[in-house]
Amino acid sequence: MPDRRRLLAAALPLLALPRLARSQATWPDRPVRVIVAFAPGGQSDTVIRLMAPRMQESLGQSLVVENRPGGGGSLAGALVAQAPADGYTLLFDSFGFLIVPFLVKGMTYDHEKAFVPVAQAVSAPYLLVVKRGFPAKTLAEFIAQAKKNPGISYGTPGTGTVGHLAGALLASRAGIQLEHIPYRGGADSARDLAAGTLDAAIGTINSFRPLIEDGRAVGIALTSGERRGSLNLPTIAESGFPGYDLTSWNGFFAPAGTPAPVLARVEAAARHALADAAVRQRLAVAGNDPAVEGSEAFAARIRREREVVRQIVQETGIKPE
Repeated sequence: MPDRRRLLAAALPLLALPRLARSQATWPDRPVRVIVAFAPGGQSDTVIRLMAPRMQESLGQSLVVENRPGGGGSLAGALVAQAPADGYTLLFDSFGFLIVPFLVKGMTYDHEKAFVPVAQAVSAPYLLVVKRGFPAKTLAEFIAQAKKNPGISYGTPGTGTVGHLAGALLASRAGIQLEHIPYRGGADSARDLAAGTLDAAIGTINSFRPLIEDGRAVGIALTSGERRGSLNLPTIAESGFPGYDLTSWNGFFAPAGTPAPVLARVEAAARHALADAAVRQRLAVAGNDPAVEGSEAFAARIRREREVVRQIVQETGIKPE
């Protein structure tokens, strides 16, 4: 009898393999949740909602987009990290994904081990923008104001985002003091900037273009190493800080252990969406460069840029919030 039990125990995993293979081959057979790390109306939300209809065509199932803002993306990350690794719950996050482990207190999961990168969707620069009436229209004037009035407030999409890191890096290299005001997304900081209750903000072109175009805010400079987008703004790098380059991106992540065939389907669906000319045009208007990187290239980028973030955190002395 013991020998028979051992044989049955050894056979059970083998008996499950055909069923597992069938489930992967038919994935998805129900709607897929995509958890967005930021509030509605901002960069990440805009990108995924532009892509979702075309991804649904590829997958043959609905994509249910859910916004779970807060903690620079850590709240959304916690939700996905705890989900089954079956492909039915995905995370759509930004460059802030790399920053969160350094700057957000009380993480309940191992951020580096909990996820597998699936595909990068777009890249996008951030920009420094000031409220209407603020006495600066160039980066030099902004820095001069910050030296005269230490503690100028700048809003960002949240603690541990590119905006947070970009402000700390600028303050460190310019020798100024800035007060970080974290929001739950770029759209939220844009509302306060338009109302005049916030001095400045660092976020995506998508969040601030309407304010700049109708004169409710003034664009100062881009955080990317080169000029990008249609606003024709100078970069921080060319405005006196060579080597300054923080370009954000958006991409898909899945819980670690998600089967490779499922990840491949998600990547293929993202490629299908970004091959659509109308989607690409609307993303470009919002300041995005569509550029799908598959799981291997995306993972390599994350490893490389995580070390860049580590160095910036050390250089600036920025502390977790």
